[in-house]
Amino acid sequence: MTGERFGSTPPDRVQKARGGKAGQLSGQGCYMTFTDLGLKAPLVSRLTGLGMSKPTPIQAKAIPHALQGRDVLGIAQTGTGKTAAFGLPLVIAMSADTARPAPRGVRGLVLAPTRELATQIVATLQALSGDLRISLVVGGKSINVQIKQLARGTDILVATPGRLIDLIDRRAVDLGQTRFLVLDEADQMLDIGFVHALRRIAPLLGKQRQTMMFSATMPKQIAALARDYLSDPVRVEVSPPGRAAEKVAQSVHFVAKDQKQALLIDLLDGHRDDRALVFARTKHGAERLMKQLERAGFAAASIHGNKSQGQRDRALAAFRDGTVRVLVATDVAARGIDIPGVGHVYNFDLPNVPENYVHRIGRTARAGRDGRAVAFCTSDEMGELRAIEKVLGARVEIAGGTPWTSAREAAKTPAKRRPRRRPGRRPAKKMAA
Repeated sequence: MTGERFGSTPPDRVQKARGGKAGQLSGQGCYMTFTDLGLKAPLVSRLTGLGMSKPTPIQAKAIPHALQGRDVLGIAQTGTGKTAAFGLPLVIAMSADTARPAPRGVRGLVLAPTRELATQIVATLQALSGDLRISLVVGGKSINVQIKQLARGTDILVATPGRLIDLIDRRAVDLGQTRFLVLDEADQMLDIGFVHALRRIAPLLGKQRQTMMFSATMPKQIAALARDYLSDPVRVEVSPPGRAAEKVAQSVHFVAKDQKQALLIDLLDGHRDDRALVFARTKHGAERLMKQLERAGFAAASIHGNKSQGQRDRALAAFRDGTVRVLVATDVAARGIDIPGVGHVYNFDLPNVPENYVHRIGRTARAGRDGRAVAFCTSDEMGELRAIEKVLGARVEIAGGTPWTSAREAAKTPAKRRPRRRPGRRPAKKMAA
């Protein structure tokens, strides 16, 4: 594939033709078509064939800067089109350079926190690129097969940090000629604990490189990561950090711990035709809840750390095709999964990390559809709920029950004190008449 075939018109040339400045958004704050972004006709035609008729907001904001070679820090929720936002500039740059990768070499590296997300990224890049060599290296797959794939060189390598470190230790991959780096779902990579892996990987890349980082939230750790790995980046965002998707109707039920299962079954029973994603805090809790839902007559499956990759793949496939209507998941297992048509997200257990709530409810209301996010709050989860509301910048609407009084709030409320008797004094006895 050549740069002429799938190249781009420089953004400054596009804007000069319109009398604007490079990188300036046309219309009402965004480009209306991919042609406006500077993409050439063959690539636009391919996008149209994939059902992508116009860029999403994050694509419209990120692609012009990326095509100019700038480092980009993108703040956007899962499901907003981030993969194409970095994938299109990556494919265009690779196509314009006819050089092939050296044995074990990698021209562009995309890091993702989970196997599921990495697999989805590869599928998107393959659809966009045509004949570029794109490799996937993740845990749960044969490392020997991956070593053989990397031996001939790779245009774009999509990897989870842990497996990439394994391959680096085996000297199966050479990142010295890597000129493009993408960190997707960066906040979740930090949450999982991949920061040490990132610190090992980054120095191995070429010094003259373009880096793009995307995150759904912007905690202090992400700002620090951006300072370490990005050079004079352009920051683009389609919603304030921590803001939930606009079309998600959020609500909370205050419920006793031993009543949560009955409430969930009752709510699920009212929407049996909908796909529902249920979040539990622990692996054992997710599996136990899934079995309880099966006994209640629901077609349910679960994904969590105790499941093999094959089991997780089968559960996700069944959820996508509708064979399974209820999927119970932990935060780690569900990171990055993109399943269209999820009508309800249930927070059976509130997350310890408030930003994870934003990730969870972002699984519904995709592609302009409406969605509902329902949270259960027990008496010992009031602290988690208040932390979530602080991140959201708003209170979650109460759908049932009465807010619990947290231990901290109870401590501020003076208790009624009973009169104290002085030591050594007893009430006087009545004397007989």
